[in-house]
Amino acid sequence: MAPTDMNMMSRITFYEDRNFQGRSYECSSDCGDLSSYMSRCHSCRVERGCFMVYDRTNYMGNQYFMRRGEYADYMSMMGMSDCIRSCRMIPMYRGSYRMKVYERENFGGQMYELMDDCDNIMDRYRMSSCMSCHMMDGHWLMYEHPHYRGRMMYMRPGEYRNFMNMGMSNMRFMSMRRIMDSYYWKKLGLKAKKN
Repeated sequence: MAPTDMNMMSRITFYEDRNFQGRSYECSSDCGDLSSYMSRCHSCRVERGCFMVYDRTNYMGNQYFMRRGEYADYMSMMGMSDCIRSCRMIPMYRGSYRMKVYERENFGGQMYELMDDCDNIMDRYRMSSCMSCHMMDGHWLMYEHPHYRGRMMYMRPGEYRNFMNMGMSNMRFMSMRRIMDSYYWKKLGLKAKKN
């Protein structure tokens, strides 16, 4: 199956109320403003693929990773303070992973290249933080604290010179994880009730 065919299979359904009640909206691609389809969103079901959801429109604000599963009340499950306002589909990717992390903005300071997950850049590289990066291959999640904790940000291939320009003020990343297929996330034990 071609990668584009696999991406077409991604699907998430949003519901206005908790426990999959109220009006619903089905989505299989990026959506910058869910309010065009529903007034609020308090639960969702990921039938296939992986998505990032955001508590502000246009892929801004706090971000949350959702893999296949049911989220009957994701606000209490994930500690969200507001409902989902936008979502981005994460394409299926099975190639190599490669990124460069920099200690300072605009690719300044120490630089290291990563090809696998890093649970603590301070322990591994003696870097105090990561303030810019260049994603060369694959899709990644970056976390503000070691051991994949705290606020997260989804990174696609590209150059990221300043995280503050992306709506993440005072954000420094201390751990990074590759977004791989569903089997990988299941192995890590990320919590979501399976369909």
